[in-house]
Amino acid sequence: MSTAQAGNTVKIHYKGTLEDGSIFDTSVGRDPFEFVLGSGMVIPGFDTGVTGMAVGEKKTITIPAAEAYGEHRDDMVIDVSRTQLPPDMEPEVGMMLMADTTEGGKAQLKIVEVNGDSVKLDGNHPLAGKALTFELELLEIA
Repeated sequence: MSTAQAGNTVKIHYKGTLEDGSIFDTSVGRDPFEFVLGSGMVIPGFDTGVTGMAVGEKKTITIPAAEAYGEHRDDMVIDVSRTQLPPDMEPEVGMMLMADTTEGGKAQLKIVEVNGDSVKLDGNHPLAGKALTFELELLEIA
């Protein structure tokens, strides 16, 4: 029986939960998730978890933050003046913004605090600093 190895295209169903049991993502009720093992398409711990699985196998893995979206970084939380936001915007906690990076890319920022003339923005991935648990089922190896 063959098992999934780096370079294989695999199809899986998964359910991702946080430590409190809340679901943050799932393929249940959708088409299976397809990706190439070892290609960098998914977080490192997910690749590791699927590697070695056989078609039809089910298992549960827990990925520490360091092998998922990294630890929460305080240097990615910044205070900006409200004057740096669009003039017609009324900032609210939880609002998501897109910003241009110095490298020419885009960054997603979340408003985490509004204090008078300043706004605190968090550029960390929403799942940074969190251990992630996945229920996996390998459906196909190509």
